[in-house]
Amino acid sequence: MDKFLIRGGKKLKGEIKISGAKNASLALMPATLLASGKYELYNTPNLKDVNTMIKLLSSMGVTFERNNTTLSVNTFRVNKFEAPYEHVKKMRASIYVLGPLISRYGKAKVSLPGGCAWGPRPVNLHIEAIKKLGAKIEIDRGYIIAKAKKLKGAKIVFDIQSVGATGNTLMAAVLAKGSTKIENAATEPEITNLIEMLISMGAKINGIGTTILEIEGVEELHPTSIKTIPDRIEAGTMLIAGAMCGGKITITNCEPKHITSVLLKLKEAGAKIKISGSSVTISAPKIIKPVDVTTEVYPGFPTDMQAQWISLMSLAKGNSKIIDTIYYDRFSHVPELQRLGANINLIENIASVTGSKKLTSAKVMSTDLRASAALILAALAAKGVTEVFRIYHLDRGYEEIEKKLRSAGADISRVASEEY
Repeated sequence: MDKFLIRGGKKLKGEIKISGAKNASLALMPATLLASGKYELYNTPNLKDVNTMIKLLSSMGVTFERNNTTLSVNTFRVNKFEAPYEHVKKMRASIYVLGPLISRYGKAKVSLPGGCAWGPRPVNLHIEAIKKLGAKIEIDRGYIIAKAKKLKGAKIVFDIQSVGATGNTLMAAVLAKGSTKIENAATEPEITNLIEMLISMGAKINGIGTTILEIEGVEELHPTSIKTIPDRIEAGTMLIAGAMCGGKITITNCEPKHITSVLLKLKEAGAKIKISGSSVTISAPKIIKPVDVTTEVYPGFPTDMQAQWISLMSLAKGNSKIIDTIYYDRFSHVPELQRLGANINLIENIASVTGSKKLTSAKVMSTDLRASAALILAALAAKGVTEVFRIYHLDRGYEEIEKKLRSAGADISRVASEEY
């Protein structure tokens, strides 16, 4: 088990290239189950979650080849329609195989998902939507057992917007007989990326980028090639690193319109932002201003940036309030940030932060992916050497983060750890 040693207080300066989006890759890869053949998925990040999905799909007969950021996928020999617990327990996104398996093969056995330890993220939205398309589903000893001779189009209205449920329903509906209408669909860029892939495979989908999606089922699809969008959460995280550590950094290979809400908040906090094509340059503010944030579904401020924003506000001059309306108990980073000197009062889903002039080093422990990022950011700005344990959480969603930060002047190293 590794840990990070971070000597804080170094100004960041330089360029950081953003990798492909984790959450997009985890949807595009299962979509290859919808048609036999060879696919090319460009700009695919090399992450623990991506490798978990590769292992899961490989267990079904899918083969892979990686050449830098290009992932070649071959689905000619799919011969198993089960997602076993040993793979699914590591990652909630594994449930994405449910839609394409039941749609293409008429059967699926998928373990109830695992992954992050926090927050109620029920799979009932996925299950009820697939049921409405005509599948018979039962839960048996921790597995979702789904069967259907042929799915049929239906009207599906989600109580809440869910990226996962929207993606799963889309992949089920594209081969269903007749028309499907999804209301209150998620509009995140990762869903748009998936829709673009499905359309290039021959699917008929209208309403891209809106909350109402209309799908006309087709008899069959064909393989395709597609580029994975840049990771907007990595982009936002790196920009906050720049804001917290002084200096000036440029992130490249990003899509600025995907992080509009984050950029607006950074400007409010006093940072100077310059956008040029697929690059964003941030000049750190001399004084970080306190800025309140309430997380919302896209295009609002993302819940995946909530922890990082609390880190930034811990150095602001004044008081700020951060409210997470998506996941009420996503605050495991708060006690660890307090160990670094952050002044945070947490009541239910509201974090009230009183900014400090400085943070100080300590031993801290990662508890989930985005909490890990928040600790890295705070450690970069803290005085002294901070040890961050359990960084395997971070490896799920940030590709070689220490190398990227070092290239911009950070003093961060990965070393073996026997603690925690």
